[in-house]
Amino acid sequence: MNSELINLIGSQIIEQLPYEIAIIDRNLDIIKANKSFEEYFGDWRGKKCYQAYKKSDKQCLSCKINEVYSMNEKRISNETGYNKHGKLCYYVVNQIPLKSDNGEVRYVMEMSTDVTKSDQIQREYSVLFENVPSYVTIIDRNYKIIKANKKFRDTFGEVLGKHCYEVYKKRHKRCKHCPAAKTFKDRNEHFSSEVGITHAGEETQYIVNTTPLSYDENGVQLIIEIATDITELNELQIKLRQTYDYYVTLIQNSGIGVIALDEKNNVIIFNPSVKKLFNWISRKKPTYNQLKQILPPIFFNESKEDIIISNPVESTITRPDGTKIPVRFSAINLFSKNLYIGKAAFLRDLSDLKEMEKQMIDADRLSTVGQTVAGLAHTIKNLLMGLEGGMYIVDSGLRKGNANRIMEGWEILQRNFSKTTDLVRGFLSFAKGRLPELKKINPNILVKNIYDLYYNTALNQNVKIITEYGYDGEDVYLDPDGIETCLTNLLSNAIDAATMREDKNGEVIIRTYKEDDNLVYEVKDNGVGIDSEVIQNIFTTFFTTKGNKGTGLGLLTTNKIVKEHYGKIDVKSDLGVGSTFRIVLNIEKLKSVGSSK
Repeated sequence: MNSELINLIGSQIIEQLPYEIAIIDRNLDIIKANKSFEEYFGDWRGKKCYQAYKKSDKQCLSCKINEVYSMNEKRISNETGYNKHGKLCYYVVNQIPLKSDNGEVRYVMEMSTDVTKSDQIQREYSVLFENVPSYVTIIDRNYKIIKANKKFRDTFGEVLGKHCYEVYKKRHKRCKHCPAAKTFKDRNEHFSSEVGITHAGEETQYIVNTTPLSYDENGVQLIIEIATDITELNELQIKLRQTYDYYVTLIQNSGIGVIALDEKNNVIIFNPSVKKLFNWISRKKPTYNQLKQILPPIFFNESKEDIIISNPVESTITRPDGTKIPVRFSAINLFSKNLYIGKAAFLRDLSDLKEMEKQMIDADRLSTVGQTVAGLAHTIKNLLMGLEGGMYIVDSGLRKGNANRIMEGWEILQRNFSKTTDLVRGFLSFAKGRLPELKKINPNILVKNIYDLYYNTALNQNVKIITEYGYDGEDVYLDPDGIETCLTNLLSNAIDAATMREDKNGEVIIRTYKEDDNLVYEVKDNGVGIDSEVIQNIFTTFFTTKGNKGTGLGLLTTNKIVKEHYGKIDVKSDLGVGSTFRIVLNIEKLKSVGSSK
């Protein structure tokens, strides 16, 4: 073999060997190094070995290279140095003498192997094997456990040398469907679900995976078995199923109608109560477009706020047959981890409640009518006495042919007949059941109308009317005729009370304002005031400030109309100071009723 071939082989072998190789002379100069050395320790040219390996300017105290030169024997040592990035590394050095033909050691070849990575990897795998949150075992062909990790030992006890079926199942023979046996047989991975018993005697459920680990000419010799405990997961699934069934049962048997849509607007919940509410006959759930014809429009807006309607409101749905049904309605958007997944609506049928409210109003009105009848007796008695007196004067005038006396009696008859007519009409109006005809109107307009009607009349009686338009919100659903009747009664009473002042400086203030969600009409006078005993029954019995001129039905009628608007009326009064009447009407309540008609 010629020298050229030898040089080629030597050069290429040095470059291909998986070691960091350097050729060092007796002066410790590196005269040749392979690519692997340069990539690991950096540039070596013109450097001493300790400069390249250790990044030092002094020869290593423990260096064995001189022994290799003097004794012509190779040496092996464990060293610590720095790689080209200045990072500490550990490596094993094989120092081999390179001799000339006469046996003289001319150079030393150092082959270094980095053990940093291999040791680290071994440690990492050891830590991983030991601490992985699964049961990990290595099993031989006799089904004996030769290695087990911490979780396995903590659960099943010290198990080395025992059969896997003894440890896992507390059995005395191999399991019939053993996944390990299948892997030993066909060299493939196998999975199965198992139930075992811990060393504490508790049942544990797990999914096991068996994988070949080592082979020889006789087949698989060792397998690694990894089992994941799913006991808590199965318990959680059972609890989730129970929770799901619990809520499904609640929804299905709830007296409140529940509709839920997914993110694509498909109906996924449509419980029996809402079917009954809709009078829904079809077995199929309604489509999104069909729901648009039934539910309030606010449910279909594009808002992605959590709550569509936070507090339940009174609204109306329209059944497929066109029937309108009053409902209490609320709705929410549905989210999962801030991701929109749909929306839900909750509806409660108010038909029975509305009918009950109507019956209560009617019963209250009829009850008041009954109380009023007793009060009518005295008024009717006075009217009859007036009529009898007038008839007597007319009769005596006719007998005596006295025209003046006839005229006097006739005037008395006319006056009492007019009072009787007013009384009967007022009573019939009060007793008659009537729902308010609601429409949107600015509340201040009604005050303006009453002011224009009574301003001059009040001035003629030395009473000044002052208006304060404090309400500046949107139009409100009201029965204009009904509210004007209420305001007319209150203003008329207030003017009459103010005229009784001795100083003739009567004043009436009629104002509007908003209080919370309510529209308030207030009529305040500086008249003589009302006795506290009268105030207690002022809206249920006859009361008038007009003496013989009044029927006492004004406040009764006013109270009836206010109740028909689902509102309330109250009064505060101080004798000698004046009285304040307030009508309080809930805007949202009137809106829900008015918009449903």
